[in-house]
Amino acid sequence: MEPARNNFHFEDLLNRHHLKKTAPRLRVLSMMSARSAATSQPDLESVMDDIDRVTLYRILNTFEEKGIIHKVFDLNGTANYALCSSSCDEGHHHDEHLHFNCTQCKNVYCLDDLHLPAITLPPGFEPRGFTLYATGLCPKCSKKAVKR
Repeated sequence: MEPARNNFHFEDLLNRHHLKKTAPRLRVLSMMSARSAATSQPDLESVMDDIDRVTLYRILNTFEEKGIIHKVFDLNGTANYALCSSSCDEGHHHDEHLHFNCTQCKNVYCLDDLHLPAITLPPGFEPRGFTLYATGLCPKCSKKAVKR
């Protein structure tokens, strides 16, 4: 997508969630959408040196609260963030999909297109959401492993 088109899409997204369209917020959305894997706050900080740590933390917190991004943990327990599906909104995340942790490159991928079986809990349990993880090698790392 062209940058101007992306900004329009992101401005619309912020409008739908009743958030001000600030340059740092638009930049965070742009950076996150350009990545194929979830990203951590330290990773974002390393490429966004014009946004201070506190501002970035507040942006990520606000985006998570509003249902724009969701948090997923990597193999080391570090919080990573990925864009939510369009069905998410404030207080109601619907990102029940497989999260794949690559043991080689350490990236976390959201596999939205997999059809997961329905999960039926025993009586008395009230689910508020769930997270499903898988570990192994991502396509890039598995290709490298075959070449060795």
